[in-house]
Amino acid sequence: MKRLFPVAIMTCALIALIALAGAAGANAESAAPHFDAEAATAAYMALIPPRALARSDAYFEGGYWLQLWDLVVGLALAWLLLGTGLSRRMRELAERATRFKWLQAALYGAQYILLVTLLTLPWAAYEGYFREHQYGMSNQTAFAWLTDYGKQLAISLIFGTVAVAGIYAAIRRAARSWWVWGTLFVMALLVFQSLISPVYLEPVFNRFYPLAEGPLKQQILSLARANEIPATQVYEFDASRQTTRVSAHVSGLLGTTQISLNDNLVNRTSPEGIRAVLGHEMGHYVLNHGYKSLLPLGLMVLVGFLFVSQAFERIASRRAAHWGIGGIADPAGLPLLVALFSVYLFVLTPVLNTVSRTMEQEADFFGLNASREPDGFAQAAVAVAQYRKMKPGTIEEILLYDHPSGWNRIHRAMLWKAENIDAADIAAYDAAHHAPGTVPYTQ
Repeated sequence: MKRLFPVAIMTCALIALIALAGAAGANAESAAPHFDAEAATAAYMALIPPRALARSDAYFEGGYWLQLWDLVVGLALAWLLLGTGLSRRMRELAERATRFKWLQAALYGAQYILLVTLLTLPWAAYEGYFREHQYGMSNQTAFAWLTDYGKQLAISLIFGTVAVAGIYAAIRRAARSWWVWGTLFVMALLVFQSLISPVYLEPVFNRFYPLAEGPLKQQILSLARANEIPATQVYEFDASRQTTRVSAHVSGLLGTTQISLNDNLVNRTSPEGIRAVLGHEMGHYVLNHGYKSLLPLGLMVLVGFLFVSQAFERIASRRAAHWGIGGIADPAGLPLLVALFSVYLFVLTPVLNTVSRTMEQEADFFGLNASREPDGFAQAAVAVAQYRKMKPGTIEEILLYDHPSGWNRIHRAMLWKAENIDAADIAAYDAAHHAPGTVPYTQ
C-alpha cells in the first residue's frame, strides 16, 4: 500500500499537468486572433464614400438602359436605310462599280459601315464622350475622342468589309446551309483578330512601353513563368490619356501573348493590387478561356444565323418589293440581317453575361491562388467601384453582370484569406500593413 501511494500521487500530478496544459492551450486558442471575413468585407466596402457609391450605381444602372437604346437606335437605322430605299441605291452603286459578286458585297459593306458610323456619331458621342465626362471617366478632349473614333472606323472598315463579303459568299454558295459556313467564317475572323490584336491593333490607340524595371516587374514575370505563360516582357500603356479606369490583360493566342497593364493601374493601385489583377488576367490565359469561349460563342452565332435565316425570309416575303431587295443573298438586305441579329443578341444578353461571368469567377479563383494577394484583390475591386455597381441584387447580377459584382469579389477574397490566415506570407502582410486595432479580427 505504501509503495502504491507515491505512484498514485505521481499519476494524479501528471493528470493535473495535462489538464492545465489543455486549459492553457484552450485559452491561447481563444486569445489567438480570428479573422472575420464578413467584417473584412464590410471594412473594404466602407472605404468607398457613400456619394461615390451612389454615383457608380447610377452610372452602371444607366448602362442597362443604354443596351436597350442601342437596340432601338439600330432598329431605327435599319428602318431608315430600308424604308427610304437608300440601301437599294447603295447596292446599285456597288453593282455599277464591278461585276464581281464578292466585290459588290464588299463595296456595299464599306458604304454601310461608313454611313452607319456617321449617322450614329451623335449617339456614340453621348455614350463615349459626354456621358463618360459626366461621370468622371474620361480624360479626352473632343478632338482626341474623334481621332480614336476615326481609328476605330478604319479598323471596322477593314474587318467589317471582309466579314460582309465572306457572309454573303456563304449565302450565295450554300443557300440552305449558309448559316453553318457563315459561322465558321466569322469565328475564323474573330480568332485572326485576337491573334493580331496585341501586336497591331491595340498600339493604334495607345503607346505601349516596357514596365519600369524593379521588384514589381520581376514578380509579375516570375508569376508568369510559374504558370508557363510565354511572356518575357511586361508592358505598360498610356490609357490615362483616354480614361480614368484601371485595367490589365494577358492577350493574344498562339504565340502572340502579351502581358499589359495600364498606367492608371500602376499609379493608383498598390503593388499587391497589381499582382492580384495580373494573377486574375493570367488565369484567363492558363485556363484557356480564349479557346474555351470559342465554343459557346460559336454556338450562339450559329443559332443566331439560323434564326436570321428563318426570320429574314418571312419578313422579306412581305416587304422585299417595297424595300427593293431581292432576298437574303442581296447585300441591300444587310440592314435587316443586322437588325434581326441585334434583337437575337439582346434577348440572349443574360446567357452571354453568364458565360462571361463564369469565366471571370474562374479567373478570380486562379488569381487568388496564384498571387496569394487577397487584400490586393479587394483593393482592386474597390478601385473599379468607380464604374461598377458594387452590391446588386442576386437576380440583377445573374441577368445583367458580365463580371462578378465588386462585393462578391471582395467577399470571395476575404473568405480565401480566412482559410489561409495562418500562412506565413498572409501573416507577414498583416503585420506589415495593418496597425493594431484596424484589422477586422475578433478575439
